[in-house]
Amino acid sequence: MKKKGGGSSKLQHVYWSLLACFIVLALVFIGGTVYGLFFHAGNTAAPASPRADTPQPNEGDQIFTGIGRLRASTADPQPGTVILFVTFKYDPGDKAFSEELALRVKDFRDIVVKYIGSLSSAELQKTGEDKIKDELMRRFNSILRLGQIKNLYFSDFMIVG
Repeated sequence: MKKKGGGSSKLQHVYWSLLACFIVLALVFIGGTVYGLFFHAGNTAAPASPRADTPQPNEGDQIFTGIGRLRASTADPQPGTVILFVTFKYDPGDKAFSEELALRVKDFRDIVVKYIGSLSSAELQKTGEDKIKDELMRRFNSILRLGQIKNLYFSDFMIVG
């Protein structure tokens, strides 16, 4: 005589196996979504309107847009906002430098926010876009070890307030 429930233990084993597979798949999807949102968000933003000084890549060069569009507060008593989209040319064939750039995106963003935050709106307007680019490029290059940025471009640059 067969015991009742002998088949149900096999069914329970299949159920728990399928549940474990479902949980693993859910974690993979959630992890991929979080990774895509937080680590590649800068690459999806496109400038609202291209400016005349936006770089055009030469043969073999690409435009680094990983820094993305930034909003930084000025040093005014009632802070204004500066909106800028920083880009520059680089050689994607230089794998070591390309990897360093990808690893430094957070540092680049911090540099921009700290620099803009150290100046008032009036100082930023007086300094001018070209000098701001030069200073940011100097600061970027000071943390780079495997290559240097030759020209920095702003696809957007607005001082609000």
